[in-house]
Amino acid sequence: MRALSTAATGMEAQQLNVEVISNNLANMNTTGFKRQRAEFQDLLYQNVQSMGVDSSDAGTIVPTGVQVGLGVETASIYRITEQGSLNNTGNDFDLAISGRGYFRIQMPDGTDAYTRAGNFAVSPDGQIVTSEGYTVSPGIAIPQGTRDISINEQGQVQVLIDGQTAPQTVGQLELSTFFNEAGLEAMGNNLFLESAASGTATAGTPGSPGFGSVRQGFVEGSNVNSVSEITALISAQRAYEMNARVITAADEMLATSSNLR
Repeated sequence: MRALSTAATGMEAQQLNVEVISNNLANMNTTGFKRQRAEFQDLLYQNVQSMGVDSSDAGTIVPTGVQVGLGVETASIYRITEQGSLNNTGNDFDLAISGRGYFRIQMPDGTDAYTRAGNFAVSPDGQIVTSEGYTVSPGIAIPQGTRDISINEQGQVQVLIDGQTAPQTVGQLELSTFFNEAGLEAMGNNLFLESAASGTATAGTPGSPGFGSVRQGFVEGSNVNSVSEITALISAQRAYEMNARVITAADEMLATSSNLR
């Protein structure tokens, strides 16, 4: 009976849907997190009667035919990159991007990763780094004796050093954009890698055309809406239950037919 395998694919799809939703809810307070959505597509169809063939000797044509669907499969898990809320922290090294772009991060092996999570800090040698200690590119060193640091919306980093009255520019932050942000490969720790699907990174100055601006003293929250996620969770749970009922009904039908004499 086709209904058994068809309903089983529905249960598997909704199980994955619940897993995606649970990951969104688990990261609702993760800095810079972008929620995901599972997308599905129907499987192949079994042609019982083809459409458009002759239906009788009179030459009439079958208008629709008979095609029986065989279930559902996951098409993709799509990352939604809309802006999260900007939360004021008052920390000079917390940076949020308002608009498009990612901070470029230099990994220990020399490769580049990208992040929207701007909860940065200073390393023992004065470099601006992520919470995992990875250097924010291009490397910007904060001089010893710095008593005030200012980062404007264009990403220019200025410091005021003890004994000086005028601020000193020590670096310029850059942002990177992609044609297809949803195609970035997540690697954990709020980091993404460039992929063939995302396209190559385009670097630019914050505030220039096509790039967002930098907000010092803020971090970008996740774009997870708890109400929407709970609603989607309930819908997925109900769909899972209904597919399970189809399996039960199909099993009862098979039991009935096997008991016929």
